[in-house]
Amino acid sequence: RSNVQVYLKQGTLHRLVHQRRQGIQVVDRHFILRRFPLDVGSNPEYGKMAFRLVAQRAIEKTSQRLAAPVTRALSSESAVAPASSTSMPSAHDVIVQLTFVDPSGARRKVPGYIGKTLHEVCEMHGIDIGPASVGGAVEKVHSDTWTEPLYGEGACSGFDHVLLTGNGVETAAPKTHVEQRMLNDYWDEDELYPESRLACMITLTKEMDGMSVYVPPRIVDDNP
Repeated sequence: RSNVQVYLKQGTLHRLVHQRRQGIQVVDRHFILRRFPLDVGSNPEYGKMAFRLVAQRAIEKTSQRLAAPVTRALSSESAVAPASSTSMPSAHDVIVQLTFVDPSGARRKVPGYIGKTLHEVCEMHGIDIGPASVGGAVEKVHSDTWTEPLYGEGACSGFDHVLLTGNGVETAAPKTHVEQRMLNDYWDEDELYPESRLACMITLTKEMDGMSVYVPPRIVDDNP
């Protein structure tokens, strides 16, 4: 022990001992090295602390040297990995922009979440298109040649009439006979168009980004 000397300044080491007792983490320890030799045996408490710091620093350096090849290997693998595997998802992946046009011609651009219905988007942004009542799905289209009947009620009212134009209209679910019946029951023939749909029956898709939605004049829906 007499041959071991640690180059530490006693005041700095005392402050370091105090910090460690208070639970303060000391990140950079090399600043305590000074040209003032302090015999380890002159103060047992400082000697023990100095020995721990020197041993911990040696362990950290050894760990860094051992971890360096692994880090380089991982970095080289990530460099050749495809860009799609490292890309992080963002809000743009689940949001589309829709433009609503009211009967006066005023336009309002609002965001909508993919997977939500058009009626839910209107409720989220305070756009009045009337109430909606929806039961179970009437059918499910699996392919051009197979449409599975599900025997649900489908749309049970026709207040939420809208007209769809622009991007992604073709990706909407086909209009069922139940939806068409509700439109015919609630709206006059001259008020319906090939683009007429019920908002509660339209589920947003990624391709609908930029789609325009025309909201015709509302019909009375608050009669007792």
